[in-house]
Amino acid sequence: MASHQPPLTYQRILLKLSGEALMGPGAGGIDVATLNRIASDIAEAVELGAEVCLVVGGGNIYRGLAGAAQGMDRVSGDFMGMLATVLNGLALGSALEDKGCSARVMSAIPMPTVCEPFIRPVALQHLEKGRIVVLAGGTGNPFFTTDTAAALRAAEMNCNALFKATQVDGVYSADPKLVPDAERYDSLSFHEVLEKDLRIMDGPAIALARDNKIPIVVFSLKEKGGLASVLQGQGAFTTIGGEMGS
Repeated sequence: MASHQPPLTYQRILLKLSGEALMGPGAGGIDVATLNRIASDIAEAVELGAEVCLVVGGGNIYRGLAGAAQGMDRVSGDFMGMLATVLNGLALGSALEDKGCSARVMSAIPMPTVCEPFIRPVALQHLEKGRIVVLAGGTGNPFFTTDTAAALRAAEMNCNALFKATQVDGVYSADPKLVPDAERYDSLSFHEVLEKDLRIMDGPAIALARDNKIPIVVFSLKEKGGLASVLQGQGAFTTIGGEMGS
């Protein structure tokens, strides 16, 4: 890393992407231009020296809860949603390889003809060899969100922080698109997130991160270079962790 670059705030991170982040301007599926831009941002972070794990949702393809609301069996719907995350994971892995990165897609649901199964020691070896590890298939269990999968994998992979990419530049008291005067927070404690019911991630994910002392960094991936900026302590973001917020 060049000497004029600011040091990284966190060395090993887990980046949580929603499936919707891959849609771009479309109403569903994967927008290739958006996929490539996100892959470029991740590649830039790796060039700075960061070790990166990825967990991606599947909401751009299928949502288990939405299916359950329409009468689909919840367990079957959740497994369908997990399979959707594998599709997104394969797309991200391919896009990262196209950017010159070495990436490995690992699924909590074994499908050896498609990608590697998630085996923690192997995943850690990939990270130590400088590879990006794309962790798909959620937790492999129904009734758990990919937010919870992200917190679980962040703990398993010994990550220094969980980076949650959103459509806005941090955590607000309400949706700033709907409430223009919503309060923006620079930092919050885990307790405040739960107490204020801010819903940036679900309760089990917040509890997992809290119990394992993994800070959550909420930022926007809409602007090019956003991930690298936040890794260097620059740009706008909200840090969740510790006992007190401000």
